[in-house]
Amino acid sequence: MATEFDALVPADMAAKAETIGIKKAGMDLLTMFALSILAGAFIAMGAIFSTTSVAGMAGVTPYGIIRLVAGLTFTLGLILVVVAGAELFTGNNLIAMAWAGGKVSTGALLRNWVVVYAGNFVGSIATAYLMFLGRQYTFGGGAIGITALNTANAKTGYDFMQAFVLGIFCNALVCLAVWLCFSARSTTDKIMSIIPPIAAFVAAGFEHSIANMYFIPVGLFIQTDSAWLASLGDKAPKLANLTWSNFFINNLIPVTLGNIVGGALMVGLVYWFVYLRPKQMQTPQTAGKPLAAAK
Repeated sequence: MATEFDALVPADMAAKAETIGIKKAGMDLLTMFALSILAGAFIAMGAIFSTTSVAGMAGVTPYGIIRLVAGLTFTLGLILVVVAGAELFTGNNLIAMAWAGGKVSTGALLRNWVVVYAGNFVGSIATAYLMFLGRQYTFGGGAIGITALNTANAKTGYDFMQAFVLGIFCNALVCLAVWLCFSARSTTDKIMSIIPPIAAFVAAGFEHSIANMYFIPVGLFIQTDSAWLASLGDKAPKLANLTWSNFFINNLIPVTLGNIVGGALMVGLVYWFVYLRPKQMQTPQTAGKPLAAAK
């Protein structure tokens, strides 16, 4: 049999997405949780790369260029998730396609989302704490730490609706990146499918719940180093928003809800409706006739 190299077309991508969703929902809990911890750590690695790459650029480089660099480097996170293999809550919102077709139960869908979300949190926040212990934030004359603190403070300063809407658009793009990967025939295809949507969401300032499980806690941890903050003098960032309660209330909760709407509804259920929903069978004799007349 000849090997197929052409990318899958959208209808075949939808069938593949449904099959993958069934497999993900049926995974045993231990494997699911372990892979979700990896995904949290992988997304954190993208965040570390992004923060480091833009450190010191503020006030020197145009804002749009800074955001573009931040976005391109952050793509490392989803590339690791997809190519190396891991379970990411935001991408798993696409299991809604299998759920809508009755192939995955509501209980199995929620089981996956809850377990994977918890594992992502463990992987992300553990990576943040290890980075704090490694004092990487002091590199570059403190430029990395200043960038991390400013990022965390900004993210905890949103109101509920703003964070919710930014979360919607973020995960629409994340799930479109995963959706494009369903067409891929090679690792190169997957990487090239991931880069533009993920770079776009970061550049635009959209909010990703799992990434924020790194971005905000690492700022909260750095904030506890009062001696280092004092050493910055006038360069020390103002951190009025940066508290644990603001992390959860102003960011994580609304962003997570927005991510579900953007991923499960705006991408997953839309593509299910287009390609997988049950359709009235038509014959040449009934096509174009009212349903009652066709019976």
